[in-house]
Amino acid sequence: MNENAVQSNPEPALGLSEIQVTKEYRPSRTECLRNHSINIDFLSMGCIVRVGCMSIPFQFVNDAMDAINAYVQNPYEERKRWEKLIEEKNN
Repeated sequence: MNENAVQSNPEPALGLSEIQVTKEYRPSRTECLRNHSINIDFLSMGCIVRVGCMSIPFQFVNDAMDAINAYVQNPYEERKRWEKLIEEKNN
């Protein structure tokens, strides 16, 4: 090693005990489905799907059924996606 080289203060190596990993709580699929009821109100054209406290209107019943099936398959991710869409529309 060159004696004239200036050594900067290297960052200390992190040990496993020093690393903090924060995980977002993610309920299970079954828990999500139990916690948020799904109601469908059929209209003369389309329907309104209510999941928990959210109400989502659909012009076509087939689109609503596709959305419900996607929700049942992955309720946590779909709910987050719906919340984001509703928030974007409100802004």
